[in-house]
Amino acid sequence: MPALAVVAGDASNRRYYRASIGARSYILVDAPPATEKNQAFLAIRELLAGAGVRVPALYAADLARGYMALEDLGDRLLLAELDAGSVDQHYRGAMDLLLQIATMDLHNASSPAALPSYDEALLAEELGRFPAWFVEALLGESLGADERRLLQATSAVLIASALEQPRVLVHRDFHSRNLMPQADGSLGVIDFQDAVLGPVSYDLVSLLRDCYICWPAAQVEHWALAYRQRLQAGGLPGAVEADRFLRWFDLMGLQRHIKVLGTFARLYLRDGKPAYLRDLPLVIHYVREIAAKYAREEPAVAEFQRWFEQRLAPLIARQDWSAAG
Repeated sequence: MPALAVVAGDASNRRYYRASIGARSYILVDAPPATEKNQAFLAIRELLAGAGVRVPALYAADLARGYMALEDLGDRLLLAELDAGSVDQHYRGAMDLLLQIATMDLHNASSPAALPSYDEALLAEELGRFPAWFVEALLGESLGADERRLLQATSAVLIASALEQPRVLVHRDFHSRNLMPQADGSLGVIDFQDAVLGPVSYDLVSLLRDCYICWPAAQVEHWALAYRQRLQAGGLPGAVEADRFLRWFDLMGLQRHIKVLGTFARLYLRDGKPAYLRDLPLVIHYVREIAAKYAREEPAVAEFQRWFEQRLAPLIARQDWSAAG
């Protein structure tokens, strides 16, 4: 029997092991069927592979017990290879992937995956994690009725912006920890089981306003608008005027990062994963940056920004995990 080596996991209940058999290496996955989306993983893996996206090959699967044998894409994560000198090249490769995904025909009757819709209910559920897990559970603050109405008004703006965008396959965590540079220069993509049919700007903002690494705001805007130009050149969804695309991108990021504050708090409090606390300050920075940017043109965002600065910022600054603490 081959020796198994534990491989670093992710935010889920999945466990990964590397097994070497002869000259080949495999990744063995233990993904409990009660909690993990194994059928979705396999279906979306087939969909992406069929479109030429570099995803792990599947060698065997036992869905009843939650076991899979996958291709070993190695240990390199894009995050470790990003710096000021390399980021343009790496992000161009990642955006090449997003363009490739945007061209996929998701309405083909032979498609192996019926993608869930990133609809109003799902967007609202994600935003609801913020008051429940970040504000009340992590910061220990109770919210009044007026505060809940304020959050609902903010959510309405963010959801409306998301729903007016063209829809493509959305990975939902298309960032530097889920992209794996390969020896041939390609990027492998992992952790795609939560993919949905949703807003064209979502994965782009996940990449460019990554929760694990930060770039200057002007550079992020430049990348985002360059991607819009590439959509336009290819006749792909999302090729709208620059101002409108940037607004989609920014407000999509605000939705994502408000959600992530709740998700990271939940991973710590419910799932016993304290490492995610270290990532909260950067996510908070993104929330404050974009809320301030849109406060003048969106009254609901202005109210949210004022409330966040007056009510939450002092509480955050007192936390051990806060960069300001």
